[in-house]
Amino acid sequence: MCRLLGYLGETVSLEKLLYKPEHSLIVQSYQPREMNSGLLNADGFGVGWYHAQRDTNPFAYKSVLPIWNDVNLPSLSRYVESSCVLAYVRSATPGQAVDLSNCQPFDNQKLLCIHNGRVENFRQTIYRPIRDRLSDFAYQAIQGSTDSEHIFALLLDEVQANPSMSLEQALSATINNLDLLAKSHQTRASANLLISDGKRLIASRFASDRNSPSLYWLRDDPAFPAAVIIASEPLFKGDWHSIPEHSIVSVGEDLEIKFHQI
Repeated sequence: MCRLLGYLGETVSLEKLLYKPEHSLIVQSYQPREMNSGLLNADGFGVGWYHAQRDTNPFAYKSVLPIWNDVNLPSLSRYVESSCVLAYVRSATPGQAVDLSNCQPFDNQKLLCIHNGRVENFRQTIYRPIRDRLSDFAYQAIQGSTDSEHIFALLLDEVQANPSMSLEQALSATINNLDLLAKSHQTRASANLLISDGKRLIASRFASDRNSPSLYWLRDDPAFPAAVIIASEPLFKGDWHSIPEHSIVSVGEDLEIKFHQI
């Protein structure tokens, strides 16, 4: 299982998000508190962000190093500022390659996506059925071999096929399709996903066996006023709320928070 972080609000430095909290994503990489499988998140990391002033496609910095071992990230984090950030530290599923093609976040045009969870026996169960149902657009977008990227491809398929559909609706449809595929092939899937288009932050907490990975939200903390943070584990002491299982939470440009059942 990986650890996720999403931020939407006033412009802040990556350093403030990644390094300053007492239980930061850096700390969670080697001392997580709520992982239900694995002990460390040492199989790489990634950070995606949107430009603070210009309406551009997102940027990303990825590495296969443990996040605590990357000598470039501290300097980059002091320099980069953003009002919308997605970040994660990776604990690779056994059998999945630790290389850059399998590092998150995944991106396509304005969309960024990170995933915590897994499909059990992915290659032996729904790997081929997912690929068989994808449009050529979504199929060609896949660069790696992870279940995470294939779930993102399912999302891209929904977005492309239904341009009038909201991201919340597309994510809900993606989770439902994943669940149906997993059940039809007698396997289990969990999908805590964080997606953004730079203006909104949308997250799912889901597992087919109702044992979802942890996921929390916090709004307008004194350390991060006028902002919403979504994270696998609380970053510091504060008014954190557990996101209900089998649900989607969406954060709008006005930071209004809405919940939807899957």
